[in-house]
Amino acid sequence: MFESLIVQPIFNLLVFIYALVPGGNFGISVIIFTILVRFLMLPLVRKQLHQTRAMRKLQPEIKKIKKSAKGNRQLESTMLMELYKERGINPFSSIGTLIIQLVIFIGLYTGLVRIINDHAEIVNFAYGWLQGLPALQAISDNPSSFDFTLFGLVDLSRAAIGSAGFYIPAFILVVGSAVTQFFQSSQLMPKDENARGLKQILKDAQAGKQADASETNAAVGQSMKYFIPFMIFFVTIGLASALSLYWFTSGLVAYWQQSRILKEDETEMEAIGAEQKSDIIEGEVVKNPSSQTAAKQSNKKSSTYKKKKSSSKSNKRRKK
Repeated sequence: MFESLIVQPIFNLLVFIYALVPGGNFGISVIIFTILVRFLMLPLVRKQLHQTRAMRKLQPEIKKIKKSAKGNRQLESTMLMELYKERGINPFSSIGTLIIQLVIFIGLYTGLVRIINDHAEIVNFAYGWLQGLPALQAISDNPSSFDFTLFGLVDLSRAAIGSAGFYIPAFILVVGSAVTQFFQSSQLMPKDENARGLKQILKDAQAGKQADASETNAAVGQSMKYFIPFMIFFVTIGLASALSLYWFTSGLVAYWQQSRILKEDETEMEAIGAEQKSDIIEGEVVKNPSSQTAAKQSNKKSSTYKKKKSSSKSNKRRKK
């Protein structure tokens, strides 16, 4: 069931790309496959990033709710859900993206194991309409002709650490996967130099100084940006390097996508700020006419007084 619904469609998309790539290089096929998947996920990623930014902006209001709830967890939860509903925010929106990535990773891994164990599986596990393509017919006639490398330099069937020993090219891909994941996670984390780390929060808690829940969540998030890359490194170091190539490429594309979306959001916020500033200036211009009228009246009175004073002096001179 899992293979027919998940593994086979993912596998066949990769095989279809492989059949279209000139020269039939599997590494290039994995890269194209990853880029295509990331762009198909773009609407979901965009929504997730908008939700993340919206959650950050709500932090002051969330703190007010926590303060007004005075430790009443049920009341606090109700007020928070009402706030999220009012602002159209789903705090669990990121779970969908993570689930999709995990499903693709598992499906890709299962398909790769089939090919590694038997190159002929790239034909046997393919859909019927794909088996007639020239690239797959060539593999069917000679399974050893299947190019399981990246540009002929990296054997994507080998792991960084496996039965064949330590494989440097695969290790480089594993490290690259962890590094790109770190930068991808850091890109979404709010930067607060005064924020306490999780270690400091736990230390202060032992001294009786309790941390606010939002501060604890932020500290956990900061810790996760180190934990997740470590887990990727730990998991992929013993798997076929094709998976590391997938994760590395996915991380690079995701970082670029996030940069573009976050930049668009900043531009949008700057435009809103400029409009608000323009409205304030226009409001001041509307108010100014009254002050300008008052100033004109004051100037008129002053000039009238000066004229009267000047005429009285001239009259006195004539009398003399």
